[in-house]
Order: sequence, then C-alpha cells, then structure tokens
Amino acid sequence: MNAPAFARQLAAALAAQAVFAIPPALAQAAADDARYNSVDLRAEVQREVANDLLNASLYVELTDSDPARLADALNKTVNAALKAGGDAKSVRVRSGASQTYPVYDRSQHQTGWRGRSEIRLESRDFPAAALLIGRLQSSMQLGGINFVVSAEARRQAEDQLIAEAIAAFRARAEIARQALGGKSYKIRHISVSTGGFAPPPRPFAAARAMSSSEVATPAFEGGISQVTVGVTGTIEVE
Repeated sequence: MNAPAFARQLAAALAAQAVFAIPPALAQAAADDARYNSVDLRAEVQREVANDLLNASLYVELTDSDPARLADALNKTVNAALKAGGDAKSVRVRSGASQTYPVYDRSQHQTGWRGRSEIRLESRDFPAAALLIGRLQSSMQLGGINFVVSAEARRQAEDQLIAEAIAAFRARAEIARQALGGKSYKIRHISVSTGGFAPPPRPFAAARAMSSSEVATPAFEGGISQVTVGVTGTIEVE
C-alpha cells in the first residue's frame, strides 16, 4: 500500500473513532434537548391589605431679626411637641429636619432670619395619633400624612401569596403543555418577586396656629394597599 492510500485509511479510522467516542452524558443531553421545548411563563397574584401604619410630619416655621431668638423659639416649640409625644405611649415621635436661612428684601438687603423645624410621627394606633396631631396643631402645622402596610403585615401577606403564585404558575405551565400537545413538562427554574403599591395620600390643608381648644381631632381612615407576588420561570414541554 502506498503512502497516500495508507494516510487516507488512517484518517478515516481516526474520524470513525472520534464519532464513537462521544460521552454518553453528552449524547443524552443532546437527545433531551431535541425532545423538549422551552417556554417562558409568568404568573402574578394580588391581595388588598389594610394599611396599619401611619406616618406624619408636623412643622413650625418662624421669622425673626435675631437668629438666636429665632432658634430659641423653634427649639421650645419642638421640645414641647416631643414632650407631648412622649406622653402618647403608642405613638413614636422623633425630631425631623431643621434649617435656618437669611431673608432678603427686594433690594437684596438682609432683613432677618427664617427657620423651620419639624417632627415625625409613626403609629399603628390611629386614634391616639389623631389625638396627638390635633393637640400639636395648636403650635405646629401638618406637613403631610400617609398610611402604609407595616413590614410585618406585608411579609405575612407575601408569605401566603407565594404559595398561590406558584400554584398559578403551575396552572399556566399546564395550559402551555396542553397547547403544545406535550406529554409532560418540567420546571427548569423559577424566581419569585414581591411588590405592590398604595394609593397616594390625601392632601391636607395647612392649619393656622390657634389655641388647642379650637383644633378638632382629625379623623383618619388608613385605607388599603395592594400586595403583589409574581413568579417568573421557564418550563420544558416534552
């Protein structure tokens, strides 16, 4: 046998050996890929949850020609508010932002100082918070208020919704299997996401400073928020 013919036979033998040397695991994976169709799916469930946490801010804003006198007046107002808040055991009251800045006239001459200090309230006891806010509005103004679902209530709702969301995902997977005419399906992977939204807080008009006997206790309705759990994943239909 001449050299060229021998080389051709050797090359053919090596090629055949390479073909039959494919590992069984790789061959099975290739066969599985050929028998399955991948489908991306998403399912989402929602629940309305009562807002059980109130957040509010109150502020005092004053003007004075003497910055020291201005600071003293602001501090006294805030200190009195914090003391009043300490008497309401079910309401958490803490200091908020505070700032002082110069005031100028039209000729850009400084005429005095203006300062603003605020406090923040947080409570699950809406009646107690409303009573305290009514008292504080004799010397402060209501900056804003909103109602949310507390972290504990949101987590409890999400834990319940996760099982429902996965069941909804499986139901959609079954619909996809039937639509494709498949024998069965398997889940390759899934991911769970949580979220939700609350309606925007109702606007409140700023109340003018007046004696405490003139300020009626506000009535609060916490409303509801939407808690959402979504499941996204991929299935393989046989």
